[in-house]
Amino acid sequence: MDQAQIEVQIVPSLTGIAAADWDACACPESADGGPPHDPFTTHRFLSALEESGSVGRGTGWQPQYLTAHLDGMMIAAAPMYVKSHSQGEYIFDHSWAHAYERAGGHYYPKLQITVPFTPATGRRLLVRPGYEGIGQSALIQGAVQLAANNNVSSLHVTFCTEAEAEAGAEMGLMHRVSQQFHWVNDGYADFDGFLAALSSRKRKAIRKERAQAQGFGGQIRELTGGDLRPEHWDAFWRFYQDTGARKWGSPYLTRAFFDIAHQTMADDMVLVLAERDGIPVAGALNFIGREALFGRYWGCVEHHPCLHFELCYYRAIDWAIAHGLARVEAGAQGEHKLARGYLPAVTHSLHWIGDPGFADAVARYLEAERAAVDEEIEILTDYGPFRRAQVEERE
Repeated sequence: MDQAQIEVQIVPSLTGIAAADWDACACPESADGGPPHDPFTTHRFLSALEESGSVGRGTGWQPQYLTAHLDGMMIAAAPMYVKSHSQGEYIFDHSWAHAYERAGGHYYPKLQITVPFTPATGRRLLVRPGYEGIGQSALIQGAVQLAANNNVSSLHVTFCTEAEAEAGAEMGLMHRVSQQFHWVNDGYADFDGFLAALSSRKRKAIRKERAQAQGFGGQIRELTGGDLRPEHWDAFWRFYQDTGARKWGSPYLTRAFFDIAHQTMADDMVLVLAERDGIPVAGALNFIGREALFGRYWGCVEHHPCLHFELCYYRAIDWAIAHGLARVEAGAQGEHKLARGYLPAVTHSLHWIGDPGFADAVARYLEAERAAVDEEIEILTDYGPFRRAQVEERE
């Protein structure tokens, strides 16, 4: 098929793209009525970010959605943003920016194909089934051409799939690997089945943590769909503000995001809420995919020992087992997750840099970084909580 027949466009708002057209590329599997593989690239999630003001004017995340059309039909799309900083990305390039600007260049603005504030792996080059090859190629070529034509320093595709990373590398983009921690469901019947796969010492430690957390003096509930109420978001907003103030200085999401998500995404979320005397004191918000549960936000207004581990990690494992999900992705960073059954997993990103000399320097850096990441994953896996036989089976 002639690539020249494909028309690539920039759309500044999702209001200009029909939800059915976008989701036909982003989550065609949902046509059967089930959940998407990746809830974060759906029209409803990205629209909630935009409509709530979490992205857009004044945020440093200016939407520039990339679309590809063939014979009047949208065959591919990508959530792309013009960035004026590197916050909220979780695959960090701050050192690249500093080096480039010390050399006299302007690193910002840059182009970012990703889901804002969301370190979860998923397709970033969203292609309608049957158009995979030409769709991916059109999006990558279109984004690179856009960056080059506008003298933008760089283009980044973060938390993409391994297949997308390989395809992008074949087209000349630089492939970067990072790591985060995922829990993998090895066909466990229940939480005790998972514990049986751990070493005795780790098994006892987790049981002790769960008992301590569950003895905080209240009850813990999992809420999704119609069980979610506006007052739950009032409580969670307080939790989220506290976490945002401590980690980022200010929250990335606005209060309006949770109101919109309540209306459009209740079935995509499970909120784990701890209440004492009927008053919410802590919560963890997860998003539900077809094969994975994605842990996203946690916060509290009271500190209770081990409650964070219970709400964020152990309840997520409980949910995944009960609903037949293959894994739990617990977000970025956090080696403390290792002792709780979350093992290191590789994440992927793609990068294009316009300046040839700087691109060469970054390529050398990525080669050294890859070796370091591979070594770290091997070491961390060996230090994991699983019995030796379980580790050997996974390898």
